[in-house]
Amino acid sequence: MNVDIFTTQTCPYCIATKKLLTQQGFSYTEHDVSTDSSLRKKIMKKTGRRTVPQIFMADRHIGGFDDLQQHLNVH
Repeated sequence: MNVDIFTTQTCPYCIATKKLLTQQGFSYTEHDVSTDSSLRKKIMKKTGRRTVPQIFMADRHIGGFDDLQQHLNVH
């Protein structure tokens, strides 16, 4: 399953997301929006959210870190 995460380098929830995905056996592609304002705007428009991380699994928007935990049923 392809997993894409949109992150910034200093976001603690982004770091937690990457750790959780790795622990659960998922590989992922990280897209750093901190240096690409056009990508950040594109993701904001697509998700309606201004925060990171924004997580997509199999091209389906999951949401942020809390949403990922709920989706994977882990806490």
